[in-house]
Amino acid sequence: MPAARRDPMHRSPDRTPTHSSPDLSPSMPARDRRSALLATLAAAFIALMSQASVVRGAPDTTPLDSIARRAAACTGCHGKEGRAAADGFYPRIAGKPAGYLREQLLHFRDGRRQHAAMAHLLAHLTDDYLGELGDYFAGLDVPYAAPRPATLSAATRERGRALIESGDATRDIPACVRCHGDALLGVAPGVPGLLGLPRDYLNAQLGAWQTGLRHARAPDCMAKIASRLAPSDIEAVSAWLASHPVPTGGKPATAFTQRPPLTCGSIPGADGR
Repeated sequence: MPAARRDPMHRSPDRTPTHSSPDLSPSMPARDRRSALLATLAAAFIALMSQASVVRGAPDTTPLDSIARRAAACTGCHGKEGRAAADGFYPRIAGKPAGYLREQLLHFRDGRRQHAAMAHLLAHLTDDYLGELGDYFAGLDVPYAAPRPATLSAATRERGRALIESGDATRDIPACVRCHGDALLGVAPGVPGLLGLPRDYLNAQLGAWQTGLRHARAPDCMAKIASRLAPSDIEAVSAWLASHPVPTGGKPATAFTQRPPLTCGSIPGADGR
């Protein structure tokens, strides 16, 4: 696990973000000046969001010294309460398994996933604080949006269903349900659900694994699986998942119902041991 990094939002024992002007004097080390500026910008962003809610007639009464108030910065891209953005590229994070969310935040911070804004935002946040953010969003129980219907040919729909439910033994591709749960809602604490995600986001992530832009801890099982998928497979799987409704409740499973087919370095216990 990477060594903990100093978190500019955690300057005092009670971890209350400061809203005062940062000390940016030339004598301060460049890294500290950058950290102070990032902390001030983050605090200003949260304050602006709170003011906007008051203008809309819905005052934000969330305590300033709370993870909920600090997590508000995430909702600027990931939508209200982390329900996903409308543009199709920022996914839902509400209700995802806490271990998975923490792991992805670490990946963005440490360069295993590539997204400039996420990397910049998380650069100076500690492992423990990223865990707090993961726990917070994992605990949110908010409704899923209705899926967008997809116009698929019968052949594409069947190919997507077959890969998700049965895999393709001829190309050594395991079924999605073997790792992501029988209901495709994930398996706590570390496996994400696949339903309720936009098609463009799913396409982008599978493509990122294929091209090496996204990594997980070794052995990287998703990179191995993605390398075996044809472009038409990715299209079929993404379209089928994005058009499939989330079952009532939408909760990840608490355990695997059968031994996963691959060992995944980022998921403790995913090798069945």
